[in-house]
Amino acid sequence: MKTLGSIIALCAFFSFNAFSQTQGIAYTAVGKGVATTFLTDYHCLGVNTSGLGFGTGYEGKRFTSGMTEFSLGIYSDALNKDRLRRLYRTLRSDVFGGNSENIDLQAQADAAADYLDAGIMIDARYNWLGFSFQSEKFGGIAFNVQEHYNWYSKLSPNTTDLIFRGKFADYFDELTVVFGTDTTIIPNNGNISEDTLNAVVAGSIGVPLRLSEITNGSEIRFAWNRYYNVGYGRKLFGDSTFSLYAGIGGRFIQSTAMFNMTSDADGLRFYSSMSPSFDIDYGAVASGNPSAFTQSGGIPASVGNGYGLDFSATAQIAKYFKIGLAVNNIGSVTYKRNVYTVKDTLVGDMRLDGLSNYNITNSVEQFLEDGGLLTLEGQESIKVNNAANIRLGCSIDFGKIASIGIDVVAPFNRENPGGINNAVYSIGGEVRPVKWIQISAGYYGGGIYQHNIPLGVNFVLGNGTYEVGIASRDALSFFLDESNSVSTAFGVARFRF
Repeated sequence: MKTLGSIIALCAFFSFNAFSQTQGIAYTAVGKGVATTFLTDYHCLGVNTSGLGFGTGYEGKRFTSGMTEFSLGIYSDALNKDRLRRLYRTLRSDVFGGNSENIDLQAQADAAADYLDAGIMIDARYNWLGFSFQSEKFGGIAFNVQEHYNWYSKLSPNTTDLIFRGKFADYFDELTVVFGTDTTIIPNNGNISEDTLNAVVAGSIGVPLRLSEITNGSEIRFAWNRYYNVGYGRKLFGDSTFSLYAGIGGRFIQSTAMFNMTSDADGLRFYSSMSPSFDIDYGAVASGNPSAFTQSGGIPASVGNGYGLDFSATAQIAKYFKIGLAVNNIGSVTYKRNVYTVKDTLVGDMRLDGLSNYNITNSVEQFLEDGGLLTLEGQESIKVNNAANIRLGCSIDFGKIASIGIDVVAPFNRENPGGINNAVYSIGGEVRPVKWIQISAGYYGGGIYQHNIPLGVNFVLGNGTYEVGIASRDALSFFLDESNSVSTAFGVARFRF
């Protein structure tokens, strides 16, 4: 998708693939797979703000700042890492205008077979700026600005075929061919010459199905938001035996895009709001849409604004054991630009070509463009609840040597765009062989994930003054051909003073 470049350009410059959804922007937690009771400073925002009361952990250091922290990654419950790398290369080519791996009709059919019933998650985050101040008496206060792009899709057989092959899909039994001023209807079969295929303008079916029947079993949830986060946390009471910390946070949300479609036995549910920067041609329906918006510029215009609230508490026992509970991102976004819902009409024809490459996120255009799969209805506005979550974590700290913890993160509503599907559980920790190296590892599963082994290393220099590190959400991808993820997280500019 074209405007994904604003995020990916900051990440893919380094040619890393990363995935970080339940650890927020904290690359230091990605290698462990756990975050709830491990994070301090501005990394707590959106995870567990009561951690701001823990202090920086470094004597004489009260301020923490950071930039150039990012994550970008792809995960699937069905596609192996070779296909995911091909998807990543296509995404990168689309963003930077490189040589994209364009595909012909046979490759479109092969891709449709690959992506059939495959759950695909793409998650990109970038920390523009983070800052926090922490002291024993005051507690901790933090602020950061973060970009977040999240995609999840799983498509039924008919939907997959229509998305990748467009008007040539097997769903259509006839093709409309135009040579000059001559229009001909021919059967849609495999015995068609290249010249005739190039003259096809539409596919059609004599006995069409309703959209809800075609898409039954399909799901796409997509959100691209910018968060302006702030939070405060401190110790409420306690001593060396037992202490209780509490935190509160919030964010102003600017949304650049939202697309939500769920089709199942209960019917079809759909709504979308996309920035004009996506260059979607809605056709004649746009003229009657009260929320139609066409202004665009260098920075993608927002289409919705909202808020989110966080509440958290952490108990510390004997200075070594912590247990934390957090509820994050309670709130909503109201969309007032380019808002559309859908009519559950008969799908009798389609005029769009299929996808020209392996970039599944371009399927949004296949759905929304004039002549595409959906029959749209304009709306004045729509209010969408945030992808809120609840998380529970605990950890044991073995002094300067090591620490280990457990996390469980669950969604409030799995159908909200930008959220996790089902509960994700993880166990992990870190060892510190010397004071300036932290080596982390763990295990996580649940959600759409199978068995992932995160791994990371963080270098802490000058008694905490400077940090740089790299981590992988799944180290198995380096060794196993059939692994289902390609991941790395990275940070180069974290300072304490």
